[in-house]
Formats: sequence, C-alpha cells, structure tokens
Amino acid sequence: MSRLPLTMACGPYDRMEALAQGVVQPEGVDLRYLAIQSPPEIFARMIKTRSFDVAEMSLAHYSIMRSRGEFPFVALPIFPSRVFRHGYIFVNKNSGIREPKDLEGKRVGVQEYRQTAGVWVRGILQHDYGVNLDKITWVEGGVNEGRPEDHEMDLRPVRPIKLELIGAHRTLNDMLEAGEIDAYFGARRPAAFDKGKNVVRLFPDYRAREKDFYQRTGFHPIMHTLVMREDLYKEQPWVAESLFKACQASKAWALKQMRFSGAQRLMLPWLFEEIAEMDQLMGDDPWPYGVEANRKILDAFMGYLVDQAFLEEKPSPDDLFAPIVNWTE
Repeated sequence: MSRLPLTMACGPYDRMEALAQGVVQPEGVDLRYLAIQSPPEIFARMIKTRSFDVAEMSLAHYSIMRSRGEFPFVALPIFPSRVFRHGYIFVNKNSGIREPKDLEGKRVGVQEYRQTAGVWVRGILQHDYGVNLDKITWVEGGVNEGRPEDHEMDLRPVRPIKLELIGAHRTLNDMLEAGEIDAYFGARRPAAFDKGKNVVRLFPDYRAREKDFYQRTGFHPIMHTLVMREDLYKEQPWVAESLFKACQASKAWALKQMRFSGAQRLMLPWLFEEIAEMDQLMGDDPWPYGVEANRKILDAFMGYLVDQAFLEEKPSPDDLFAPIVNWTE
C-alpha cells in the first residue's frame, strides 16, 4: 500500500532532525520536511495560502483563533519551540526602570502584541511581579528592521488597550536606544543591546530567575505547536497519532545524539556540563509532548490569554488539541 504524501514545514530544530533526514519515518506517511528558519514565514504561508499539510504555528495565534472558531487547523500536542523569557526584557538604562513594577506608566515596545513570547512575558510580569499591565502604553513595530502592518495576521484584545503603531519605517531597537520607548520585550534580541550604549537587561541575573521560575512552576514556556489542516485531520485522523509517534521518536534520537560523549555534536565548549545541569533540573524528558504532560502549563497560558483579553473564557487544552493514544508497552 502506498504511503500518504504530506508536506510539513517546521524550523531546523535538533528535535526534528531525524524526521528531516528520514532517519525516522511516520507510519503510513511519505513525509517531505521543509526546514524553514523563520517561524513567522511558516505561520503566514500556512494561514494565508494553506501552503503545507502540517506546519509549526504560534501557540497564541492558534489558541486564540481556534477558540474564536475561525481557524481551519487542528493542533497536535507537539511543541517544537520552547524558550525561557526572563532574559528577553530590555530597558533603556536612563528610563529609571530598576524593577518590574517600574514598567507601569512607561512606553514598552512589542514586536507584535499578539506574539506568544509577549503573552508569556506579560503573564510572568503580572503574576510573578504584580505589574499592572493596564498602566503600560504598548508600542508595536519591527525590532531591528521595519515591519509593515499585516492586518490578515493581526489579532487584538477584545477590550481597548493603550497601543501605538510605529509604522514600517521605524524600529523598536532605534527607539529603545534613543529613549523614545522605555523598554522592549519579545522574541528578538535588539541589536542595540550588543552594539549600542543605552540598552540593558531588566534582569541581569535572568538565568537564575529562569531556573527559579522552572523549579516553582515546572514551566518551560511553550512558544509553538504543530497544526495540520482540519480537512486532512477529518479525512485521515490516524495521521495525527502517526506524526505524534514520529516526533517523539525524533526527539529521542536527538537527545541520544546530543549525549554521545565520544565527540561533541554541537559547538558548545561545556556541552556535557550543560546537559548534566539540564538533567538535574528537568529530568529524563526536558521537552515533553502530549496534553497530559503539559496540562498545567497549557492551562496557565490559556489563563494569560484571558487576563490579557484575547479570550473571554479559558478553553480546555483537551478542546484545542487532537486526542492522541500514547501507547506504551
């Protein structure tokens, strides 16, 4: 019997490398893996032109649009991108911002207000540091390059917020360095942090704070999930479980390659010390897939979407992700 040909677009991640190389092949599927560096490109191509059968997708965009009943895709509980975010909050050192509460009353840049990274940072600032998000003026635009508005991709909260758009010919990086905005956070690092004179991190000890955050909550923030076309899922529901099993196997393969001590796979001088630290903090599976293994973090994230007025009611993770029979003998 012939295998079902499918195209999957996702980042060039180590946990997906075995799929990309064909080392792991999903049962019943002839998979063409397109490794695309830019996640926003993948999102836009999937949403606007349905370019792929399966694609990486912003967790915030998917959760909001699916909950609003406006998204013809179904998510698989596979999470190809996770990033701790305490180290992505930057301030102008002349702004007077010394602690998170000082952000109140300030102008804070965001690449896209809807961005998953921003949802996470705002959630952490609100719940861990007591920041009143309504007291902040948000300034949206490109970080290191100008970014035109894209109304087809845009999502806004269901209640008014103080939001300014800078247009396509200005950058948040330049505004932060010049003091035209007081702070910035998001998924991209502003160039002025490395090349300018006035940009510093809000949390210089961000790594210690991220470890503490993980120890207290168990949260390694999820940025992206995988989605498949809803029509494909309805016609071939078995594909969801086949891809889930394959992604689990690909992740296990990547962890095995990373741990091989005969020669270092990555150009990190203290790779094995990093792995030992990761194991001590996160256990045997530092990158879990599946709804049940991620129920607490997904529930918290959906709560952030309600807090930030993207959703009026918190959806259950069970209603957002395809059910998976995770069979183990």
